[in-house]
This record gives sequence, structure tokens and C-alpha cells, in this order.
Amino acid sequence: MPVTPPRPKDLPLTALRAFEAAARLGSFALAAAELGVTAGAITAHVKTLEATLGATLFQRTPRGVRLTALGQTALPGFTEAFDALGQAAQSLRSAAAPRRVHIATLPAIAQLWLSPRLPALRAAAPDIEISITALEHPPNLKRTPYDLSLFYGADPQGMLSEDVIFPVCAPALARRLKHPADLATVPCLSDAVWSDDWAHWLGAAGETFVPRGPVFSLYALAVEETVNGAGVLVGHADLVAGHLKRGTLVAPFALGVTLPRHLRLWSERPLPAGSAARRTADWLRTLGTAALTP
Repeated sequence: MPVTPPRPKDLPLTALRAFEAAARLGSFALAAAELGVTAGAITAHVKTLEATLGATLFQRTPRGVRLTALGQTALPGFTEAFDALGQAAQSLRSAAAPRRVHIATLPAIAQLWLSPRLPALRAAAPDIEISITALEHPPNLKRTPYDLSLFYGADPQGMLSEDVIFPVCAPALARRLKHPADLATVPCLSDAVWSDDWAHWLGAAGETFVPRGPVFSLYALAVEETVNGAGVLVGHADLVAGHLKRGTLVAPFALGVTLPRHLRLWSERPLPAGSAARRTADWLRTLGTAALTP
């Protein structure tokens, strides 16, 4: 007579994923953001895992959570496993849709750098389907379904160009600006994310006044308002190049300041020669700078 004893229960995969993210990031809130759930869900999953194990993985403190010795021992293996799972899933997606390329990028880069280049890219490679997701921060390419990441960063790997900044404005407004000190008399537009742009440039120009003007949460909107004559904005060379070429914006001063970061295009996994992602990356690296729509 066959014996069929009950099979021991596996540890819940969702709970393991929550533990790994919280342990790697050092925060239940950051883990929740990465996994697209609430912090309460992460807490519940971790509690379920700890109850199943009969052991504690995190120490709760008023300042947050800290891994126990057991949690520290377990983390590397799960990080390696979930990295491998993420890369296997992305390889499967790429094999299932070999002509589709998904790019993650900053909203400003998507609108002002990448979008103007897409017509030329489609003309050069009509068989490739490009999808773009605008994100405020670079994603973890080992875990997320993106082929390429296009952001500013300090890592020189995948560098496309340096991030050079300088004031820009509409031509009519530029006629009022003879010296950097004249900026104190006009509205100086700012971006909420790159809030230190003015300090960098004015410091290099030897000016100490605090610029005044509207603040925008979207850099592309700040650029459009600058084109409309609302004031002067610190332009990032790569992002305002199209407007400078068309003459809708001008740079009233010759001084440019190079920031300690670059425009980067990279992938977390090797891109096979001839693949759609590799062709797209190569095109953007070699021809992107000259591919602006007139």
C-alpha cells in the first residue's frame, strides 16, 4: 500500500521576496516602493515568514529595522537567487519579443533628449519597437523588465556625454543680460529636483546673490516656460540642445559648468550582437548626438 505523507510546506515566495528587498534596502518603506506594494504588506509578509520559520529576521527599533544574525546570513543567497530569477525572466521576455526594446529614463531625458531622436531611430531601424518608461530614479535592472537605462550618474560606464550647465532664456530676454549680475533683476526659473543648479553656476560665475523665481516639478515644463519668456533657466546642454539649435533659446553667457556626473546609457546584462537592444544602444551611443530633429 503506497504511503503519501503530507509534503512539508515551502516558504512563501512572496514573503521571501519581501524579506530580501527589505533586508537589502534596509527599509520596509523602500522595499514597498521597489515591489509596488504598501509598507504594511511588507510588514505582514515578513511577519508571516518569521512565524513560519519560528525565528526573527529583523530587530525592530525606534529608528527602523536591523537584520538579526540569521537575516544577515540568509540575505546574500536570496539576493543572488532573486537577481538570477529577474535576469532569467528578462531573458524570457526578450526571447518572446525579440524586436521590442524597453528603455527606462528620467522624465526630462525622455521628453527633451530621447523623444527628438526617436524619428531618426525608427527610420534607421523600422523593425524595432521602442517602449519608454519615465522614472524619477534608475531602476534595478536585475529585477525590472527594462532593457536599457538612460539617466544621469557618476559611474563612467555607459557615458554618453558630460552634464554641462549654463543659463538659457528666450532671445528677447537675453538682450537685457550683459553680465551674470543682471540675473538678479529677472525671474530665475528652477527645477525642484535639480534645485542646486543655480548655486553651481552662480558660484562659478563669482556671484553670491540668491536667484528668485518660479519652481517647477518637471524640468521639461520649466524649459517650455523659459521658451515662452517667463525667465532664465539653468540649461543642461543635452536637454536644451534642440532649442538652442532652433533658436528658441539662447545662452546669454559663455560660462558653462561641468557637473560631476554624466548622461549614461547602460544595461545590467550582456546585449547579444545583432539584438534589438544592442542595435538601439549602439545607435544612441554613436549617432544620438547628431540625430536631433531640426
